[in-house]
Amino acid sequence: MEVSQASYQIIADLLSARTGQHLTESRRWRVGTALSGVFREHGISNLDQLVCLLDEPRRRSHDRDLATEVVEALLNNETYFFRDKPTFDQIPDDILPELARRRRHTRRLSIWCAGCSTGQEVHSLAMLFEDQKALWDGWTIDILGTDVSHRAIRTARTGLYSQFEVQRGLGVTQMLRHFEETPGGWQILDHVRHITRFQQHNVLSEPPARARFDLVLCRNVLLYFDADTRAMVFDRLASAMARDGFLMLGAGETVVGQTRAFEPAAKRMSIYEFPEQVARSAALGFG
Repeated sequence: MEVSQASYQIIADLLSARTGQHLTESRRWRVGTALSGVFREHGISNLDQLVCLLDEPRRRSHDRDLATEVVEALLNNETYFFRDKPTFDQIPDDILPELARRRRHTRRLSIWCAGCSTGQEVHSLAMLFEDQKALWDGWTIDILGTDVSHRAIRTARTGLYSQFEVQRGLGVTQMLRHFEETPGGWQILDHVRHITRFQQHNVLSEPPARARFDLVLCRNVLLYFDADTRAMVFDRLASAMARDGFLMLGAGETVVGQTRAFEPAAKRMSIYEFPEQVARSAALGFG
C-alpha cells in the first residue's frame, strides 16, 4: 500500500504522543497491515483517507475515538506463555528463592509486569507460584499486569485464550492443570487468577501503585523508545521498586549506556539491580 510521507508522519506522531513509541522507517512496511482491521471497520481504503477522518467525532464501542483505535492497532502485542524460556526460568530457579530469603520476615511479595499485553506473562508467573504452592503457603502474593492498550488489558482480565494462544509455551499437563476448555476457548482457572490483577497504564506515567515492587518485568517494551524516553522509563521503574528488588528486561534490551539507575546482576541474564545491591552482593562473594 502506498503511503504518503505526510500521512505516515501524522500517524507516527500520534503513536509517539500517546505511547512514546517511535514508528521508525524500518517499521513503515507494517503500517498498512496493522491498520487493515480499522480500514475494514470504517470503510477506509487508504492511510490518507484515515488521516482525514481522525478529527471527526466518530465513536465506536467503549466510547473510544478513531485515533485510539489506530494507536492500539499499531501496538505490538506479541506475547506467549513462559516467553524466552531460558531467561524466564531464572525466576523460579533463582530470583524467587532469593526473594523468598529477602522477604522471609514480611512474607509479602509484589511483582509488576509492565507492558504485559494480553496477560500471558502474568499468568505464567501465577502458575509458577501455584506449582510451588508449599513454598509460598502463608505468603501474600500480588502480581500486577499493566499495558497501554485497553484492548489487551480487557483480554488479560478475561483470562480466556484461543487454542493457538494456549498452546504457545504451555505443555499439555500445564494446560489441563491450569485451564478449563470452554466453548469460547481455554479459560484460566481461579486458583491461578486469584493473585493477579490488571490495569491500563502507560510506562511514561507515574508508577501504578505506591507499593515497592520486589520484581519488575519490563520485557521488549523499551525497544521502540528513543534514548531520552528509555532513560525516563528507567527512572519511573526505579522509583517503583524496592532497593533490593530485581528488574528483568527483554533479551535485546540492556541498561548499559542507557541509565545509571540499574546495573547488570552478576551471573544472571537480562536481570538488573540497583548499583548498591550489586556492590553488596559482590562484597558478600555473590558477584
